[in-house]
Amino acid sequence: MKKIVVLGAGLVGKAIAIDLAKSFDVTSVDIYTSNLEKLQKYKHIKTLVADLSEKEELLDAIKDCDLVIGALPGFMGYEAVKNTIMAGKNIVDISSFREDPFELDSLAKENNVTAVVDAGAAPGMGNIILGYHNEKMQVNSYKCYGGGLPYKREWPFEYKAVFSPIDVLEEYIRPARYVLNGDLVVREALSEAEIEHFEPIGSLEAWNTDGLKTLLKTMKIPNMIEKTLRYPGTVKYIKVLREMGLFSKDQILVSGKPVRPIDVTSKLLFPVWELKKDEEDYTMVRVIIKGKENGEQKKYTYNLYDKFDKKTNTTSMARTAGYTCTAIAHLFAKGMVNHKGICPPEFLGANEKSFEFIMNYLKDRGVDYKLTKE
Repeated sequence: MKKIVVLGAGLVGKAIAIDLAKSFDVTSVDIYTSNLEKLQKYKHIKTLVADLSEKEELLDAIKDCDLVIGALPGFMGYEAVKNTIMAGKNIVDISSFREDPFELDSLAKENNVTAVVDAGAAPGMGNIILGYHNEKMQVNSYKCYGGGLPYKREWPFEYKAVFSPIDVLEEYIRPARYVLNGDLVVREALSEAEIEHFEPIGSLEAWNTDGLKTLLKTMKIPNMIEKTLRYPGTVKYIKVLREMGLFSKDQILVSGKPVRPIDVTSKLLFPVWELKKDEEDYTMVRVIIKGKENGEQKKYTYNLYDKFDKKTNTTSMARTAGYTCTAIAHLFAKGMVNHKGICPPEFLGANEKSFEFIMNYLKDRGVDYKLTKE
C-alpha cells in the first residue's frame, strides 16, 4: 500500500495528511483552496480541489489510490463512504455520520471492501478499548466520557468548535441512545447532566449523547453509555436556545421567505465558535469498563488528557481523532485488517496485536491513555 487520498482538509483532515505523508504518498482533497493552502509548506503532500459532494468528482479523486481516508463533516460522510465502497476502495472514516453504517455492509462485502467507520477519539478509541477488554472478560458496564474544549473560557459560550461545527449542533438535538440493565433507553440530547472531576482541569459537565452507535449492535453488554463533556453551565444555556426553536430544521416564514432556524443559528454561532490562530484546546476522554475477569470483579479506567501541540500548531482534537485514524491506516498497510464489510473500531480492538499497535502508535505521538486497574 502506497497511495492514500484524504477527503477533507479541515483541522483534523490536515493533521491526518501530515502524519500519513511521513510514510505514504498522500493527496489531500477539499473544495476550499484556503484549507489546501495550509498544506503548501508540506511539499510532499499533493493537493486537489474538488467538490466531494459530487459523486463523479469524488470517484475521480480516489481512482488511483490504495486507501481512502474520510475526514468530511458528518452530513457528507455516509454518501462519501458509500461511493468509496462502490469504487472498490478500502476506507477509514472519521465523520461519525448519523446513518446506520451497517446498511452498507452487504455492499462492502460485494465489493470486497473494508470500511472502518467512527475511527476517531469518541466514538473511536472508546470502542477499540472496549473491544479489547470484551475479549478478555465478561463486561457488565461501559461508560465513555469525551470532549474537546478551549483552554480559555470566554463568555458567553466557553466553547470553540474543534471539529465540524454542524456536527456539534447534532449533539444538542439528536436523541441519545444507551443501554441500561439490558434495555435500550432513548433520552433527549442534553439529558441527565452530571458534574465529574477531571484532572488537571477540574469540574466538567457531562450529558447523554448518541455516541454508542455501532456498539448498540455489536456488543451484548447490559450497561453502556456515552457522554459529552463541556464546562459547567453549558446544558442550561443550550437548552434555552433549543427550546426557543433555534435548532429546528423545520422552515418558518421570515418576511415572506422560508428559513430554517438552524441555518440562521449556524451562521451566527460558527464565527463565534471558530478557534482563533494559535488558540489552544485540549481533549479529555475517560473510559470506564467493569466486569468479571478470571472469576474476579475488575474495573479498568482509561484517562486521556491531551493538549494543543505548540510545536506543530496542531489542535488536540486533530491529534486525538486524527492519529487514531492514521494508526488504523498503518494497520491496513501491515495487512492487519482482515474483516470485510463494515468494520467498526471495536472489531479492531478485539485483536490484541492491533490494540497494542494503536495504543503504542498514539503514545509515540504524545496521545497517552493512562490506565488504572481496580
